[in-house]
Amino acid sequence: MSGKIFWFIIAVVIAAGAVYYILSWRDVVEVPISPEDKRMPELILSDYTGKAVNLSEFRGKPRVINVWASWSPYYKKELPDLAALQQEFGGKITVIAVDRRETLEIAKKYSDEYGVTSKIVLLLDPDDTLYQAINGFSMPETLFVDREGFIRYHKRDMMGLEEMRRRVQEIL
Repeated sequence: MSGKIFWFIIAVVIAAGAVYYILSWRDVVEVPISPEDKRMPELILSDYTGKAVNLSEFRGKPRVINVWASWSPYYKKELPDLAALQQEFGGKITVIAVDRRETLEIAKKYSDEYGVTSKIVLLLDPDDTLYQAINGFSMPETLFVDREGFIRYHKRDMMGLEEMRRRVQEIL
């Protein structure tokens, strides 16, 4: 076998492995977590008024926590779905959307544009502390947290409203 053919075969095998890895990663977007494994980090973020908000303040009620940013195309669908979820389940849950590393002006522009500013809890994370604490690596990331503060599901990728409803039922 000549050297060129050998290196061509090696390149094809490496490329095939990379494609397989990327495609298989897309299928692994939900990370089920047992309650014993992961407690929701107690981080302090800020709301749109600049008030410091400790995520532990929401303990006692199931929470849906979505990490978003204006540059991710998924927020256009998810923010309105999160607001619809909050409206549907009312006081049984708290829906929190945390903007990653953007200014108040940018985050508010988009939450206003999609009509969710007054419908869900909106927090800012300019230092990306939540995303790092949950070992984020894709956008968006959504956490389903039970009343005791344990993360039950960690979804990486966009979610539709039906899937959100199903996950909320599981943490109620």
